Amino acid sequence: MDSKKLVDMVVDALQDKKAKEINIINIENISILADYFVICSGTSSTHLKALADSVEEKAAEAGYTMLHKEGYNSFRWILLDYGEVVVHIFHDEDRKFYNLERLWSDGIITYK
Repeated sequence: MDSKKLVDMVVDALQDKKAKEINIINIENISILADYFVICSGTSSTHLKALADSVEEKAAEAGYTMLHKEGYNSFRWILLDYGEVVVHIFHDEDRKFYNLERLWSDGIITYK
């Protein structure tokens, strides 16, 4: 899997649905969990669902297989795990609370 290519595709899918504050954190040198976290926010449960659906659809069309999905029915924090790339889609309030950018501040933010 070309993780950078998947990241670019994920960002395009999120931008298509007007995701807020998209950040990419390169964690490949500090963690074995993934190479990249893509973090963004949505404004409502409907918006979060649309963002997740857009990523899933475009990734599937490009031949990427999702390994795990969590939070889809809670609409507060949706996680889409593609192995080397993990997508975090937050409701605004929850993103501020969990503050993954601070927790993973040793990584390199490559897009803001």
